[in-house]
Amino acid sequence: MTARKPDPSAAAAIPGAQAAPDPASPALSPEQIEALFTRADGSYAFARWGRPIAPIVFGVEDATLTIVKGALEAVATLAGHQMAETDPQLGANLMFFFFREWDELLEVPDLGRMIPGLEPLVAKLTAADASQYRAFRFDDDGAIQAAFVFLRMKGAMAEVPAETLALTQAVQVLLMWGDRAFAETSPLAVLPESGATILRPEIAGVIAAAYDRMMPVAANDKSHALRLFARLQAPPPQG
Repeated sequence: MTARKPDPSAAAAIPGAQAAPDPASPALSPEQIEALFTRADGSYAFARWGRPIAPIVFGVEDATLTIVKGALEAVATLAGHQMAETDPQLGANLMFFFFREWDELLEVPDLGRMIPGLEPLVAKLTAADASQYRAFRFDDDGAIQAAFVFLRMKGAMAEVPAETLALTQAVQVLLMWGDRAFAETSPLAVLPESGATILRPEIAGVIAAAYDRMMPVAANDKSHALRLFARLQAPPPQG
């Protein structure tokens, strides 16, 4: 399992988000794409889901549950990836936890079995006053097999509209991004003409390219970023 560090980008996300990629996506350089999947130690690490995503959400009302699942479906559709009601091995393979204090996680039955070292992790996140945390589990091919998303709904995080928070988290869990991929810039943007908020076209393009059936489900070589770049330069299909 690979753990992700707390990421402040959701607190700076933009209200009213919707997933709507633009065919005329701004170009990203190979170096910019590489940075999206580079860890703090300088290593390159990419992974995408290798199976349909079967989500479950804890700690929210039914209305918010619908918003979260809707955001996941929107981004999965963009990627050409499938959603499912259940995973044949795991039941649910994507778990969202909404709460106010990190200590609440210690009361969740069996969570310690799924997240090794849960108690020291909770202590570390509490000390850091973290707002979110993600952890991934991988299959034998290196593809994402399961993911856990923890969201502490307090302070700035609690002020983010549900639609925006849901879309931001959907984007960040559909791929294993680098530690600082969205630390300074939200994956969302506002259209100046209408004021509508969308998934940034260049990020939508990277997600779609990453799920190209000819691309690997996992990669740890920086040449993978060049392959993503090449797909972003390809002309859109005719008709």
